[in-house]
Amino acid sequence: MFLKILAALDASERAHDVFSLAVGVARVFSARLYVVRAISIPPEFPPAAPGSPTDPLIARTARNAMRDLSRLVSSAPDDVSMQPPVVRLGPPWKVVVEIADERDIDLIIVGKHGYQDRDGVLGTTAGKIAAVARRNVLIVHEPERRVITMAESSMEPGDVKGRLEEDDLDPERLKRLRSMN
Repeated sequence: MFLKILAALDASERAHDVFSLAVGVARVFSARLYVVRAISIPPEFPPAAPGSPTDPLIARTARNAMRDLSRLVSSAPDDVSMQPPVVRLGPPWKVVVEIADERDIDLIIVGKHGYQDRDGVLGTTAGKIAAVARRNVLIVHEPERRVITMAESSMEPGDVKGRLEEDDLDPERLKRLRSMN
């Protein structure tokens, strides 16, 4: 049973999808949901740039991250036990694993952004979390990209003849759509 769930959220567009899935899982298990974002200084900044704890870059980045996470937390349904958001400076995989250990998390939910090698090995953050964490890890893959056919691109908004649903990539349906032209 999962009583404590941690959703590792970055600043990407996918964070909302990962959060939505985490909310759904938390609802199913009546679990407490923690949201976490790791912040770091971009590598293009010189090493001395973020030199002190009072550096405004770090403080501004942390404030923005906390604001974003707080908005997500406030959007959660009332029946989900949301915990205060956590923002911490450090490598994302390490921050997530540390917080999961500190809070004795049962399940970590993290998004995968498609950074993988030819053999399908996971990318840096999701892969490291899965490899290092001593907890269950649920990796949220990117949804399949929508295929737009010639028949669809010429349809009027009210025309539903052969129209694909957002995530419907059924090969037989695609064949029928293509044959309509």
